[in-house]
Amino acid sequence: MSTTMPARGPLELHKKTVEEVSRSVRQYFEKGEKFRIYHGSTNSTRQSTLKRNLVDTSALSNVLKVDVKSKTCLVEPNVPMDRLVEATLQHGLVPPVVMEFPGITVGGGYSGTSGESSSFKHGFFDRTINYVEMVTADGTVTTLSPTEKPDLFRGAAGAVGTFGVTTLVELQLHEAKKYVETTYHPVSSMAMAIQKLKEATADSGLDYVDGIMFSQTNGAVITGRLTDDRKEDLPVQRFSGAWDPWFYMHVENQITNCTEPTVEAIPLAEYLFRYDRGGFWVGASAFQYFKVPFNRFTRWFLDDFLHTRMMYTALHASGQSKKYVVQDLALPYPTATQFVEYTDKNFGIYPLWLCPLRQSPQPTMHPHYNETTPNGNELEPMLNIGLWGFGPENHDEFVHKNRDLERKLKELGGMKWLYAHTYYTEDEFWEQFDRKWYEQLREKYNAASLPTVYEKVKVDIQAEKKAEKGAFFRTTWPFSGFYGIKKAIESRSYVDARKSLWKSLGK
Repeated sequence: MSTTMPARGPLELHKKTVEEVSRSVRQYFEKGEKFRIYHGSTNSTRQSTLKRNLVDTSALSNVLKVDVKSKTCLVEPNVPMDRLVEATLQHGLVPPVVMEFPGITVGGGYSGTSGESSSFKHGFFDRTINYVEMVTADGTVTTLSPTEKPDLFRGAAGAVGTFGVTTLVELQLHEAKKYVETTYHPVSSMAMAIQKLKEATADSGLDYVDGIMFSQTNGAVITGRLTDDRKEDLPVQRFSGAWDPWFYMHVENQITNCTEPTVEAIPLAEYLFRYDRGGFWVGASAFQYFKVPFNRFTRWFLDDFLHTRMMYTALHASGQSKKYVVQDLALPYPTATQFVEYTDKNFGIYPLWLCPLRQSPQPTMHPHYNETTPNGNELEPMLNIGLWGFGPENHDEFVHKNRDLERKLKELGGMKWLYAHTYYTEDEFWEQFDRKWYEQLREKYNAASLPTVYEKVKVDIQAEKKAEKGAFFRTTWPFSGFYGIKKAIESRSYVDARKSLWKSLGK
């Protein structure tokens, strides 16, 4: 006679997985060895150099509970944005801050710096989290919140996993609507864009604000308002289908020969992931690299290769991430125009993404600067400028350009996101952050068995040059690009994830 054991519930399975993670972390701690966390995927353009001492958290990839009454959800760290949104929309709810790339995970949003088009209102992604379950670097399973270990709760946000392993998050939700009523405001200068951004972010009736500069004299500020009531004459626009336009190209068409704003309705999920196809506009670089015509037919034909999950995999594998400028820079509003003048002259990269951000209180590992509003009640906002495009082919020149970018950023009171190329010396890096606070927090929570932030984000220039010399085939056109495509095809599970989202939304 056989007995069938009852299936384990999601929370029980979660607890078992966390126990295994805790045991693994404790072993490294007791041996005094540093380790890194294996999540199973990444949307970073920063490549890891440590191939051993990995703690596997890839099984922590489930939405455990959506609570309609409290408007919260319990979610494991490796749940990507599209699966999170799919789960919450079934209950008529949506996270306040949703990263525009569907493959970015909840854990990545907490441990990294994730500021999106709703961050002018809600702040960085971690500001929408109620509590975090973490395995600290000595293997202890603990809960962090604004009232329980609040120093670690805020300190670990943006610290790229250098305090412990995030294993669970309780995330705030708010009521979803069917559409985002989206308005495209033409602007003819960076100064005009900044003024329009300031006006938009002061409007409490708006839910989303961002912008695109196509040149120094042509751009758009884009505002969004959640609504269930679409005006009868308002067109509905989608961006997820292979024949649909890429969002940034659609924006440019909307403002061409227009001096007045234009308005349309975008279904909510389509709006949240509107930049996925083409990866904002980075996907156009693939056509340039392979010398393939860039038109509606080729974008349709190659659509599966032109979503962010596929592109990030290919970018890593091909080695092109070492030649491509992928930088997000946060500037004070008063110096943002001067910074764009600098990038125009020294990089010539367009479009540029503009995203207004609410600062987090210091000390923090997020970009910040020490200015408060005139009444002194809150911190002045910052402006994220996304600079993404081809850099110099020559490695030394590429490094020089990035170093000069870091110098200019410091001069103008700005800071960069830490997900991409970081060439600061260690002293330069810590001039931007409260090193004493960070190191004391690491000591308090026994985090010496983890790499520091600087160790995780710095670029080893000599190692890169050596690797490039020893991999001629992998670094030579067009072979490096084809190799990247091959590796991306081998990780096509994202296709099912994407189709699942649109199917669940009745598309």
